[in-house]
Amino acid sequence: MKQSSTARSTRGRKPASNNGTSANKNGSRQSGAREGNSQRGNNMSSSGSTTASREGSSKTRSGRESSQTKSSGMGSSRAGSHEGASFEGSSHLEKFFLDQLHDIYYAEQKITQSLPKMQKAATTEELKEAFEDHLHQTQRHVKRLEKVFETLGRKAEGKKCEAIEGISREVESIIEETEEGSMTRDAALIIAAQKVEHYEIATYGGLVQLAITMQLHDAADLLDKTLVEEEDTDARLTEIAENDINLRAEHEGDHDAWSGEGSEKEGSSEGSEEEDDETT
Repeated sequence: MKQSSTARSTRGRKPASNNGTSANKNGSRQSGAREGNSQRGNNMSSSGSTTASREGSSKTRSGRESSQTKSSGMGSSRAGSHEGASFEGSSHLEKFFLDQLHDIYYAEQKITQSLPKMQKAATTEELKEAFEDHLHQTQRHVKRLEKVFETLGRKAEGKKCEAIEGISREVESIIEETEEGSMTRDAALIIAAQKVEHYEIATYGGLVQLAITMQLHDAADLLDKTLVEEEDTDARLTEIAENDINLRAEHEGDHDAWSGEGSEKEGSSEGSEEEDDETT
């Protein structure tokens, strides 16, 4: 019992004898923790500003990849001023890449024919202006594609794009079936235009990545510029629709903005009148 009491007494005295040392150690730990927290705070602040700067400097993921590709390809040696010397078009991937270039080249030219019709048919001045701007932009895209073919040492040629042909027919149907001057027509035209944009975004996005894979850096940069512009146009059309046109189209109600609905209503009303006559 005495030994146990002594042991307890000894254990009780040890903390008392080291209070000063423990306090210093605790103080050092707390000071170190505060410094660590401060350092982490600085790191987080630095990381936040770095992230904001990084996000502000690049508009799209593909744009960032393109700039990274450009920087990584700075040290690579190239024969001549064009990449066509290294592009043979013999592999399956190269053949597919060329095939898609021919497809989108045809599509862009077809779009330049459809946009004037869409501009003329549009109701609001804002949408008319958007279609006009997109027409000028598409004409630049055609010339940019011709530069891409040039970097590959190939002739710029188009291959019939069934997707764009289908959307073009849809545009003509919209114009025929909607009432002139209606918001419903504008809403439908925007959807058709965005179908075109989404097809182009998918095509250019894929072509950029293929060009990067094949180390066709000049072609990748040219295609990426068009990709960014297509994404901007798509966003602009969404904004126009959501800010005004869709809401106004909703309140057109029984204005018969979409032909076919009116004839169906008339047919159903006539039918009901005939049934009433037969009943009486």
